[in-house]
Amino acid sequence: MEHMSNYLIVNAKELVTVSGFAGKCGEEMQDVGVISNGALYLADGKIMDVGTTEEVQNWLLDQGITSECYLLVDAGNKVVMPGFIDSHTHFVFGGYRDDEYVLRLQGVKYSELMEEGGIRRTVSSTRKASFEELYDSGYKRLQQMLMMGITTVEGKSGYGLDLETELKQLDVMEKLNQTHPIHIVRTYMGAHELAPEFAGSPDQYIDFLIKEGLPSVRGKAKFCDIFTEVGVFDHKQTRRLLHKAVEMGFQLKMHADEMVPYGGAELAAELKTVSVDHLLNISDNGIQKLKESGTVATLLPNTAFSLREKYAPARRMIDAGLPVALASDMNPGSCYSQSIPLIIALATIEMKMTIEETITALTLNGAAALDLADVTGSLDTGKDADVIILDAPSYKHLAYHFAMNLVESVFIKGNLEYTRKIGP
Repeated sequence: MEHMSNYLIVNAKELVTVSGFAGKCGEEMQDVGVISNGALYLADGKIMDVGTTEEVQNWLLDQGITSECYLLVDAGNKVVMPGFIDSHTHFVFGGYRDDEYVLRLQGVKYSELMEEGGIRRTVSSTRKASFEELYDSGYKRLQQMLMMGITTVEGKSGYGLDLETELKQLDVMEKLNQTHPIHIVRTYMGAHELAPEFAGSPDQYIDFLIKEGLPSVRGKAKFCDIFTEVGVFDHKQTRRLLHKAVEMGFQLKMHADEMVPYGGAELAAELKTVSVDHLLNISDNGIQKLKESGTVATLLPNTAFSLREKYAPARRMIDAGLPVALASDMNPGSCYSQSIPLIIALATIEMKMTIEETITALTLNGAAALDLADVTGSLDTGKDADVIILDAPSYKHLAYHFAMNLVESVFIKGNLEYTRKIGP
């Protein structure tokens, strides 16, 4: 795309700011800050001014900034809003499991498939895949994300479960971060599953992760994540790994309370993780503990849809005052989709979230789930210029024109990285 760092976007029918520098809780999630006939000035990768078109144009005059200094974008009858943030994915992997998906459609349970293959099957394929193969497939997936307005994405390792492949996944994401415009936040998830070499010995595997895994990936990942679930890793093992991760400078995430109620939310609150994800079976006590800790509850409706499971109780969480984020969980097994439109449809129809709450969950609260709410996720002066334009007259069309991609243009750090012509 054309790379010019300065843009003036004017005449937005609705400028949706989602203004804030921390995750929004409870009723705050309703406030998406709509400015009619709005405008933005983007310069040097940052948002320099926000307001009505008249206000921003007057600011430019006061600053002595003339039309030769920027490209003009007339948003016309369209919506301008922050880019979407997908704060939970596993998008770098080898191989596919489409045959497992078809079996699930025929009634075979995911837990049964895990016994025959599941994550371990992807581990085998990812170990065999070359760096170049993982890079090429990862780049294509990022391109699909870009077209749906995703400007920041989290990517997890966890399909190696050995040092060589875990490092390979993280290094692939580092190269993608250097060569693709989407900002990638890397997470080390050696504790995604028990490595086959440690079958029947989860404590010994945690020892391996502490002694060899964490030191090897230090500096290559921002977060350390673990799958805390019956049959995977228990509370004691989770504490051991995450306490050591904090000592080594990692921030924390958890997969929890997905399959059965297991007290994962309570443990995440105790450990003060930045986010805790899935939460289909969260308890009322877990909700209260998360409220007290400030941990972001990241919900993954596309996975529940794919597995034909119940959805996480978003309404109870928001009404209780939790900061709720939404993410795709894009992965080759339980959710081979990075569809933002599907997330929005499921959140508003099945999870009883308002469209305003859904937008907040996919922007500012997604940023908070990555500890980036002071940098991106809203249209505030000083933040990264991560902006999308929708071919729609109202943000409500994100729900109303359900499961459709309305994104027309995507700016990342002030650069126009994607645009498409919609209509005649």
